[in-house]
Amino acid sequence: MTELSIPPLIGVPACRILGAHGLPIHKVSESYLKGVIDGADGLPVMLPAIGDELAAEQIDRWLDAVDGLLLTGSPSNVDPTYYDGQEARRDSERDPARDATTLPLIRRAIERAVPLLAICRGIQELNVALGGTLHQHVHELPGRMDHRSDKSRPIAERFDELAHAITLTEGGALQAILGGVREIEVNTLHAQAIDRPAKSVVVEATAPDGTIEAVSVRDAPTFALGVQWHPEWHVLEDPHSKRLFTAFGDACRARASSKTIPARRAS
Repeated sequence: MTELSIPPLIGVPACRILGAHGLPIHKVSESYLKGVIDGADGLPVMLPAIGDELAAEQIDRWLDAVDGLLLTGSPSNVDPTYYDGQEARRDSERDPARDATTLPLIRRAIERAVPLLAICRGIQELNVALGGTLHQHVHELPGRMDHRSDKSRPIAERFDELAHAITLTEGGALQAILGGVREIEVNTLHAQAIDRPAKSVVVEATAPDGTIEAVSVRDAPTFALGVQWHPEWHVLEDPHSKRLFTAFGDACRARASSKTIPARRAS
């Protein structure tokens, strides 16, 4: 009998936004779900942003159930109170329920060796969760590029455009995943970025202006990597994105295979 291959369950924390009639909605953009399905060969499971209602034991139950975590981008920004930053400007979108969900979830996932891939807002959450800080307006820093996208253009065009190159750290984890390349071209749709990396964070790639574009977690027991660009977009068409998601999916499958599955009761 051929053994069935069961895709790993990959938790995708949601954003909490106000929908029609002011009712809260928990939302994940389809591109991330397709990244999990097509790129990692996994099954995405949305994790609601229930914030302060998420007790430590509930985090552990979630992590018992999933084989990996994908942290997504978002229009919202991590609240600067989490890293002792200056008060956010009025036009800075926030999502306190997501902050209160993802930050403790990240720390516990790393402790429990749950594979983690963090994208855009996700890399910023990863750094803050581990004790690092963020730049809130990178384009206003001397010598920095404007990493924001032109919002007058259709969203698909902004994701499609390869805006600049990034240089990978020689001998780093990301370079190994991407087959030893020194540079790749990436899209860019962010205003915030890592300022001071957390002590346990290793820089894996930078933009020409020095902006941190990718990190890993030092001594993490499994895959733990964050990127500032959006590899989930057309994941199968871009070979670098495919390599990244494949490596993440492989780590999730390894975790799934290591779990003890209770024996079925005889009927």
